[in-house]
Amino acid sequence: MTMPTPLCPYRMQVHHIHQETPDVWTLSLINHDFYPYKAGQYALVSIHNSDETLRAYTISSTPGISPFVTLTIRRIENGVGSGWLTNEVKVGDYLWLSEGQGEFTCENLTTDRYLLMAAGCGVTPIMAMRRWLAKHRPQADVQVIYNVRSPEDVIFADEWRNYPVAMIAENHATHGFIAGRLTREILATVPDLAARTVMTCGPAPYMELVEKEVKALGVTEFYSEKFFTPVAAPVESGLKFTTLKPLREFYAPVGSTLLAAMESNSVPVNAACRAGVCGSCKTKIESGDYKVSSTMTLTEAEIANGYVLACSCHPQGDLVLA
Repeated sequence: MTMPTPLCPYRMQVHHIHQETPDVWTLSLINHDFYPYKAGQYALVSIHNSDETLRAYTISSTPGISPFVTLTIRRIENGVGSGWLTNEVKVGDYLWLSEGQGEFTCENLTTDRYLLMAAGCGVTPIMAMRRWLAKHRPQADVQVIYNVRSPEDVIFADEWRNYPVAMIAENHATHGFIAGRLTREILATVPDLAARTVMTCGPAPYMELVEKEVKALGVTEFYSEKFFTPVAAPVESGLKFTTLKPLREFYAPVGSTLLAAMESNSVPVNAACRAGVCGSCKTKIESGDYKVSSTMTLTEAEIANGYVLACSCHPQGDLVLA
């Protein structure tokens, strides 16, 4: 059985599936070979075992501790990847994964004081790191704040009983939950906050709020994982983009990546890692001025012919796309 793409060489079998919340499932995978990853990293998954569609998901297990490699996935309406993984994939099926990717991990840090913060499904790398710290840095002082929509949306609910955690529920807060949303007042109750390394994952607006508030309270060591990129509303001015097939024009603010410009204007584009690694957002530019921050997976001939990775392409002026 050949792998669907060289980017996803690790074949794993689904051992069991656990429903975490009304719309989140954890897939536990058996991997027969050594699988390199660090707590907090993500993997690319070949959707429908094809080379056409890749999606990035956090690995929610912890290396050396969890008996399985696990993916914890929220079902998104009309989501190509999450729909397949949570609706169709069954116990016994095979998935193909990349190795662990991304820089969001505590394994490289030397500090012993942390504040880990998550919202919603952003808890997946946070739990992976919390387990890792408990095993490898038992002396570390680790505080956790976890925001959910309601108590029924807590992911890893049973496992959180093992660790101190402050849970904030926006709706229907019951005993043990702080009602409402994250505030500076809640953050100010964290002991020695300014001396802590803060690591956060969740929707972009949440992470922007966390960064603003903790830095206002004196935090200097801050790390965030972009869990998903909110699609901006289309704009009427700024950089102009022209697609030739089909012929259309659209605009994006100066400073946007090509991927953000395409997504905010509903131009079809595949995007998995959003970090210039997987190659799935390869796009051809016919003319215009741009800079690139990654050319991984592109051949020299493709680069010469105007191909870029949309997530790593920074337009410097108007562009014409093939």
